[in-house]
Amino acid sequence: MTPIASEPSPFRSREEKLAERAEKREAVLRAAVRMFNARGFHATSLDDVAASLNVSKPTIYHYLGNKEQVLLECVSRGLEMLDAAAARARLQSGTGLDRLREFLRSYAEVNMDDFGRCVIRTGDEVLSAEGSRRFRALKSRIDAALRSLIEEAVADGSIAATDVRLTAFTLAGALNWPSRWHRPDGPMSASDIAIAMVDILTAGLAPRSAANDAPQPL
Repeated sequence: MTPIASEPSPFRSREEKLAERAEKREAVLRAAVRMFNARGFHATSLDDVAASLNVSKPTIYHYLGNKEQVLLECVSRGLEMLDAAAARARLQSGTGLDRLREFLRSYAEVNMDDFGRCVIRTGDEVLSAEGSRRFRALKSRIDAALRSLIEEAVADGSIAATDVRLTAFTLAGALNWPSRWHRPDGPMSASDIAIAMVDILTAGLAPRSAANDAPQPL
């Protein structure tokens, strides 16, 4: 018998449906995080997010849940990016300072991305008790990763002995601020800003030799 040629199916496959759902969910999440960053959590409604995408409010609930769940998803995405950056830095060859610099550059870049900005701009006071607990737990992992990288650099002598806690606060505090002033359409890219800031911050961490400490002739 002559085989019957099959017609293209008008129905999407399971894989196509999953891919479409993931794409729509990402669009909703990206629209929400940009509004949170621009307006703040309290001044943003899910109606605003839905309107920006020409969808209904129940669509937001379908993909992400209520407003707090949307915010937690946004900050979790940013913190996961930072966690991944710390993991990559630990695999970097070289000294402890080399690994610390690698993480700091990624840290600064993430904080200039939509989801990283949301982490910096979100205070846990806007969340419920459970949401606040989850948010603090995620942030504490990043704090611990930064301190661990500083400790390793101190241990191998690639940075001067220092107060690890204070150093971590200083570095993170400086690299959090680009999330507030960096403009994607500005004269410097996020990558260039991150490199320049980390160079400035870590130059003072390099241990000085006795020769360098000696007074220079006038």
